[in-house]
Parts: sequence; structure tokens; C-alpha cells
Amino acid sequence: MTRSLVVSLLVPACLAIPLAALPMPASGEESFGGVGGVTRDSASKQPVAQVRITVHNMNKGTDRTAVSASDGTFTIAKLEPGPYQIAAARDGFMESTVDVEVAAPGTYRVDFLLAANSPQAGASGPVSDTAVAEELAAMKKRIEQLEAALQARSAPAAPAPAPGQAPQPAAVAPPATHVLPEALEAPDAAPSPDNFTPFAYGDFTWLNGTSRNKDTVLDTKFFTPEVRFDTYFTEDFNQPVDHSLGGSTETFRSGEFQVEQVSVGGDFHWQNVRGRVLYMDGLFATTTPRNDASAGVGQWDLRDAYRYVSEAWGGYHFDVSHGLNVDAGIFVSYIGLFSYYNFDNWTYQPSYVSSNTPWFFNGLRIQWFPTNKLKIEPWIINGWQSYAKYNGHRGLGGQILWRPHEWLSMVFNNYGNGTDDLGIPGRSRIHTDDSIEVRYYNQPEKKGIDKMAFSFTGDLGCEYGAGVTCMGGKAGPKQAFLGWMLYNRVWWDKDQFAMTLGGGMMNNPGRYLTLLPPINGADAVSGSPYFTENPGDKAHMWDCTVTLHWMPKEYITYWLEGGYRHSDVPYWTGRDGITPPGGNNGSPADYVCMTGASAGTSNLAAAQAACGGASSVWFPDLRHSQPTISAGVMVKF
Repeated sequence: MTRSLVVSLLVPACLAIPLAALPMPASGEESFGGVGGVTRDSASKQPVAQVRITVHNMNKGTDRTAVSASDGTFTIAKLEPGPYQIAAARDGFMESTVDVEVAAPGTYRVDFLLAANSPQAGASGPVSDTAVAEELAAMKKRIEQLEAALQARSAPAAPAPAPGQAPQPAAVAPPATHVLPEALEAPDAAPSPDNFTPFAYGDFTWLNGTSRNKDTVLDTKFFTPEVRFDTYFTEDFNQPVDHSLGGSTETFRSGEFQVEQVSVGGDFHWQNVRGRVLYMDGLFATTTPRNDASAGVGQWDLRDAYRYVSEAWGGYHFDVSHGLNVDAGIFVSYIGLFSYYNFDNWTYQPSYVSSNTPWFFNGLRIQWFPTNKLKIEPWIINGWQSYAKYNGHRGLGGQILWRPHEWLSMVFNNYGNGTDDLGIPGRSRIHTDDSIEVRYYNQPEKKGIDKMAFSFTGDLGCEYGAGVTCMGGKAGPKQAFLGWMLYNRVWWDKDQFAMTLGGGMMNNPGRYLTLLPPINGADAVSGSPYFTENPGDKAHMWDCTVTLHWMPKEYITYWLEGGYRHSDVPYWTGRDGITPPGGNNGSPADYVCMTGASAGTSNLAAAQAACGGASSVWFPDLRHSQPTISAGVMVKF
């Protein structure tokens, strides 16, 4: 397949994104135990609604509550294995309790027969168990009598005797077999939603940026493990001779099989104390730290300190409202909708809004759940995707996540206060990132198309001070970020297959969020004279992808993706590559001579003089476009 053919196929697909992503007419979790059952009146055996069920964890001393539905059913899911005391209480009835041992997985059946408070209860005390047993026995005997009478009445009459024959004896009804009427039989507890645990009332595994795992392979009271593998193959039709790709957070080498991520870790939980660690190896361990310039502030080599860690934090869960978590450490952010982990996403290579905005924060995170559908999460952090604090101001921000229905999710991220430029203490940054996801079709039992959803994300931010402005003008050039991305996804064959079409655009005057290509090993600290990031340096880019997923099991995804990305300035790696003759020379901030030696300067005229003339300075091969085709396999347990 030639480069021109790939472009001719992908560009029309990009232009069709706004139409394909419009809604069509409508027609994930850890392994825990649970309890469920039915609440009934002991006298009438009829279901009793609005009974308050309290599940008390006898190890932790914490409580979970639910209220029985109109048919008397109740369910409380996501209980850690262990001993619990379950109580049922309602005005007009005596409280009933039972002790159970909850195991995982599975739901422990607990039914309650609630005895009504008698008028004499205040004087003579509660009704005894003997009295309740006698009342039930009398009711059972009366039911048997009624059944026998009913069968006798419905028995066929004896036929009239023929002339001259003796009358036949009447048919004797067989003895009654005791069968409770259907209305009095206890039905299986219908699964009612967990309306206490945040976002547990629905299935949100369809969301972009959310793991689609519904089960956990292994879980214990103390630790829930997590393991991820991500291997890919990308073919860049620019055919770079050094196999090196730039401008990406997902694909970094062309024409090779590469391990993107190998991660092992998990979640710790005991008596409301919680923590998480996920180690990181593969290309992510090198490519993620190189985009953080804060490592250039001070000593102790923060890049190496955090290189093999993607998440590491500890904290405490407070039983306030529907939960309050206070955690500190390094944790994955949710800027730009996409998850940092490719297994969780609808596509492999995200658009610029996600690819060029933060994946992680270092600091303090507070998660408050005032309801089971709303999260309010303030951040007090070092800075914007930074291990360290750049200057005098740390970053402040937060997230609001609202899922009012199972088919709708909205997330709002905001950031400000941080002075996040290396060596420029007077420059501040603000940013807002907002997304909506809508599942507009859902027929899970269909063999054909069973689900459709779309996501839209918009980003707006800027830097101001120290010679730059948000809007441009006399105080300095415009230093802003404006971007959007739109994706539409279709699932079929009971979610075994899915296809996503989408893309986005980015306008970033000043290039302060545009990823720096790794020319001669350049990173966010060194910078590069070949792709400057000065105020007024513009970057306008757009892209599109078409992604096919095959998901035979919830723990594995095979994927195939075609992508096309375009820039108004030379940016993508071309045929001659971005590596100097003889390899990187250790001076990425300077021009390189054709001999491979450093020119010792980032001034072009001085470099030409040092190298021996205008044609003696080496330049990387940068192009305006990048057509690719990629494939891979991802595993998550």
C-alpha cells in the first residue's frame, strides 16, 4: 500500500467524522460479595416496602444501608468478604437481625419475616418466638384446610347409574398435598441496584477511558491485583530510516514490534485505609518522563525516581455522605477524556486534546461523593503534569464527574494558579477540559449492532505573564490552547466487536503544550533548535483514526487502526529520520554538523560558521503529515 493510497483513504474518512459521530435515532469492577433478599409481613406474608436494611461490617465497624423496593426485595452489593450483622427495621414492625458470613463472589440470601408491633408491646414487651411460631402453625393448618375443601369442591361428580345398575360410590378425593399458594411463595430476590456505592447503580464499562472489565480474576480482603500488557506494531508510511516517530504519546517506533506497557500492581484496602501502586515498564517508562520539564528544577533526578511508577498513593476513606477519600502521591489524571492506559480506550492513538495534556499529577487528591451519581475532586498538586514544582506557585484544580443516568457521563476538569514554565517564574497557566459521553443505543441481547455511543471533548487554556497573554496584544503574543475531539463507537455481536471513528483539532500558539519531537534525543528540559517553542510559534494540527477492536474475552483486546495526522508546520518524521549521523551526540539543545558533531550553539548563523558553511549543518527530515497503520494486543487482569 503506497503512501498516496493511504492518504486518499484516510483523509475522506477524516472529513466524514462530524457526520459519522452524530447520534443515530435511538430505538467495571472488583469481585466482592453481596447480600439480598425479601422483606415480608410475618402475618400476611405480603412484601413490605421501605424497610431500612443496615449491613454492619463486624471487622471494620462500618455500615452500608439500603431500602427495600415495592416488592420487598433488596440488594447490597460490593461487600468485602467477612462477617456482617444485617438488621431490618421499619416503623410499625419489630427490628430483626441476623449474622452472616459474606464470601466472594456471590450474593448471600437473607429473607426477613417482620412481626408487627402489638398494641400491648409497650406494656408486656416484644412478642416471643413461641408466639410467632404458634401463629405461623395456625396459619399453615388453615391453609391446608382451605386447599382440601377446594379440591373436594372441584372433584368430578359421579355419573348417574344406568337402569338396573346399583349406584357407584362417589369418588374419593386424594389427600391434599401441601402447596403454598404462589402469592405466598418467596420469589428469588430480583437484582436491585446498589444505590449507595458511587456509580454502582449502573454499568459504565461502555465509557471511553474506563476499563471494560466487569470481574476481577483474584481478590482478597487486603489486596486486589492488577496486571497489564500492551504490545503494538506501527507502520509509518513516511518510512523513516531510523524507525523513530515524534509527536506521539502512544506509538514511538515504526516497522517494529514494541512493548508499550508492562504493569504490575494493584489496590490495597484494610479498615478504611487504602493505597494503590502500579509499576510501569516498557516504552512508557522512557517516553512519559521525557515530556516533564520540572525534572530540570533542582537535584535528585526525579525522572529516574518515578520512571517505573505510573501510580503510587495512599490515603483514607471516611464514611461521609456516599464516601470521602483523601489520598496523596502520584496518580493518573483524567484530563482529555482518554485513560493513560490504552486498554481502557476506544482508540489507541488519541487526538491532541488528550495526547498533549497531562496524564499524571503529584500531590493531594480529595474525592467527595455527595450522592451516588456525583464526584467532586479538588487537587492540590505540584503543577501541570509535573513531578516537581516549577516556580513559586503550586497548581490548584479539580474535577467534577456527574453520571445522572447509565447512558450519560459528564466530566469537567479545571486547573490554575501554577507557574509551570522552566526558568520563567512570572508566567501562570489556566486550563479547562470538559467532556460528555452519551450511549444513544443499547440492545445488549442483540446479535447484530447492540450498542452505540459518542464522546465529545473541548479544551481551552492559556498562559499569561512574563511577555505572553491569553488574547494577544501589546503585553505580548497570544499563548493559548484550543482543541476539540469527537468520537463515535459502534459495538456488535454482544460487544465482541467494536469500531470507532473520530479525530480532532488543536490550535496552540506558542506551542507550550505541543509535544517536542525527540530530535537528537531532545526532551522537555533540553528543547531543540529544530522545533522551537517560543512565544508566537504557531502549531495548528488535525487528525483522524479508524479503529477496530475484537474482544473475545473481557481481559483481552486485539486491535487494528488506521490514522492520519496533519500539521501546518513540518513536524512528523520523514524518510531521512530525526537522528543525526552517527547517532545522538548528547547535545540536543544545539545544532548538529553533518559530521555528527555538535555545533556548540543554538544560533544557526553561528552553527554554520562552526560547521564549515551553510550546507555543513545537519537538519532532521520533518514532514507536514503522517499516515500510519497499527495493530496490537492488550491484556488486563
